[in-house]
Amino acid sequence: MIIMAVDFGDSRTGLAICGKSELIASPIGVIAEKDFDRCLEKTAEAAKENKAEMIVVGYPKNMNNTVGERAEKCTLFAERLKEMTGCPVELWDERCTTVSAHNYMNVTNTRGKKRKAVVDAVAATIILESYLGYRKNSAL
Repeated sequence: MIIMAVDFGDSRTGLAICGKSELIASPIGVIAEKDFDRCLEKTAEAAKENKAEMIVVGYPKNMNNTVGERAEKCTLFAERLKEMTGCPVELWDERCTTVSAHNYMNVTNTRGKKRKAVVDAVAATIILESYLGYRKNSAL
């Protein structure tokens, strides 16, 4: 199944995708959009262009497992995305993915503007890799 992951943010939204084999998650870009509705439209367009059959949206729960304002905004984003695309949409715990993305970028010595431009796509890739691991181990 072709699955697209979304790391939704207020200014930038990262996207990643995997092929039907569900083996490799790859970043496909960042949507630089502050307007919620425009970001939704662009994300839905990306899902259609990439023939996504399912979408996983990062769900930023607080470290104590509570749901805050950011997680509520991601829930609304996921619900609206499902309506717009007709694809099943799942929320997936994304705690610490941006930190992990920054750590990966430190290892590769990616700095400055280049880092800012790709960190959200790297975070989306980490979200998707985590979700694919879950699917593989759960034999869905």
